[in-house]
Amino acid sequence: MAEPVTARRVAADVLACVLVVAALVVPNNLALFGPATLLRIPVEAVAGVALVLVLPPRGRRIVASVAGAVLGVLVLFKIADIGFHRAFDRPFSLVFDWSFAGPALSLLGGFARVAAVAGAVLAAVALVLLTTWAAMRLARLAADHRMVSARVVAVLAVVWIAAALTGLPLASRTTAALAYREVRAVASDLADQQEFAAEMATDAFRDTPPERLLTSLRGKDFLLTFVESYGRVALDDPGVAALLDSGSDRLRAAGFSARSAFLTSSTSGGGSWLAHSTMESGLWVDNQQRYRTFVGSDRLTLSGAFARAGWRTVNVQPENGADWPEGAVYRFGRLYDGRNIGYRGPNFSYAAMPDQFTLSAFHRDEMTPGHVPLMAELDLVSSHWPWAPLPRMVDWGAVGDGSTFTHTGPSVDEVWSDPARVRAAYGDAVEYSLSALISYVETFGDDNLVLVFLGDHQPNTSVTGEGASRDVPVTLVARDPAVLDRITGWGWQDGLRPAPDAPVWPMSAFRDRFLTAFGT
Repeated sequence: MAEPVTARRVAADVLACVLVVAALVVPNNLALFGPATLLRIPVEAVAGVALVLVLPPRGRRIVASVAGAVLGVLVLFKIADIGFHRAFDRPFSLVFDWSFAGPALSLLGGFARVAAVAGAVLAAVALVLLTTWAAMRLARLAADHRMVSARVVAVLAVVWIAAALTGLPLASRTTAALAYREVRAVASDLADQQEFAAEMATDAFRDTPPERLLTSLRGKDFLLTFVESYGRVALDDPGVAALLDSGSDRLRAAGFSARSAFLTSSTSGGGSWLAHSTMESGLWVDNQQRYRTFVGSDRLTLSGAFARAGWRTVNVQPENGADWPEGAVYRFGRLYDGRNIGYRGPNFSYAAMPDQFTLSAFHRDEMTPGHVPLMAELDLVSSHWPWAPLPRMVDWGAVGDGSTFTHTGPSVDEVWSDPARVRAAYGDAVEYSLSALISYVETFGDDNLVLVFLGDHQPNTSVTGEGASRDVPVTLVARDPAVLDRITGWGWQDGLRPAPDAPVWPMSAFRDRFLTAFGT
């Protein structure tokens, strides 16, 4: 029996229709959204109404409820895709990307973390219930007006086919395409484990004896330094470009030479651990499943090669405040993090301590007179999102425990109130991190220092825009000319700033080329 026609019923029917159409036609990337998006004809709705018209009442209710619930789940996928396109310039992976929840929630306090999880779960359940209600409501409406519904479906089907054949944007199959992509992606992601295992089985340096590893760097200190979010886009910032050019001159005056190029990172916008493991392992680690496989293996890493050849190895992660068992996989002999590095200054958002303090504390504890040759991997994270507030450089002798540092520049709220200020703040943050590193080499560098610094990944799309490359600058700095002579064949360019036409390697290629250049 049909409901009596009332204003409340009409409002509910209109709301259900709007919800279903919007859920079907809204794309999973806001860059594809436009004013005409909601005017498109979703083929899923046309087919769905046609189906419920030929089903008996019980079958209609079952199909409508299942379709509504599935639609709600697909909307959740769309929301996740929108977020990942914004942050990482790629869609969400149902298999791999749950690992990003932990780092994201770690930015919140304990109560806020619980509230965020509870709120997300409740919102997801409410969304699925809402789309289920809307689908069942429309199914009943179609059944109550069978003849009218059949005519409307016939007209819309003809219009949709004509639009699809002529390329008009009226024809939408956004949600059906998303569902197909998710199924294909899950199958591909599950098969990726076997592909990666095959890649891991091949390692030209697995059995290289210690006496043949890194023979050209004996007696040198090697620093592998990741500068957070230092991507190719940073070179477009006038301040960063000017700093790199002046830094080249300053280091040249101090007796150092530099060669630069680009590496293509395995990630973008975040997931730094994927880039670090790619650089260290010589494997393309672009998802969490590959990362777990890698850290469960005995793969020879770059730091592991130094350890095998007799170097002392340390890792510095100032942003980390928890145990890191993966350090044993990399064969780091000493781990420094936010708990044991001795910082007593003010908090600088995600980057609790300034990069200058990180470099100063590392030098104080490890680069002591007469120390054994050292290999260190350092994270410089002052250039991590949200790029505010920033510290300012101080005299190295005044760094101490960090209490001398103060905030400068705009606050986080001020920066993120304006897209132009976001891009400017990003440039300022990268400029600060590079300033600290260049000044460190200029102040403390000696004949035995060999430095490789690079970005881990590009920043998110608030800075790069959609579709940017994943290239990051990479630079090798040394005072000993024999070190630079070993990489002449690489074709890298002079100075700290690579030109747009500088060589580009996959980040996974660096380990083997480095070990080949500096080994026997």
